[in-house]
Amino acid sequence: MQTRNLIASFTLGITLAAIPVLQSHAQEQTPNLYNFTGYNSKGDKVTINYSTSSFTGKPLFNYQEQKQTLNFAGDQIRTVDTEIGTLVTVTIKKTVDTGNTTFTLLLSRVNLGNNNEVKVETKGITTINRFSVIPQFNQGQKQIYTTIHLKGTAQAVAF
Repeated sequence: MQTRNLIASFTLGITLAAIPVLQSHAQEQTPNLYNFTGYNSKGDKVTINYSTSSFTGKPLFNYQEQKQTLNFAGDQIRTVDTEIGTLVTVTIKKTVDTGNTTFTLLLSRVNLGNNNEVKVETKGITTINRFSVIPQFNQGQKQIYTTIHLKGTAQAVAF
């Protein structure tokens, strides 16, 4: 009897630590880790990694473009569920007097089914939010958008 308990504990420990996660056939399995690559309008490679959780329990977002790598965690990552999917937004450039630049990842709903990983395609939206400390300069279009086509994977992993 003790041998069975030891084997069960060992097997359970391996299962909990294993990546990727397996779930039963009857349940819908949603991803918690996304990895994407695309090219911006300048031809620079853009890499996005987003996890809805982590070992610390906080979401993580990594944005890499050319020589710039930005890492975000917790409250620095803003999510909004909409009819077209989940919008995941981070601020990639801040200025005191001219506005900021955000990057938004559009995540469609994904059911991994019996798989631990599926290929997905989506869009990333870079938004330049124009602002001036001089009121008369705050006229006209205040947001400028550029989109990027992203290809990658959605997967379920254990943290």
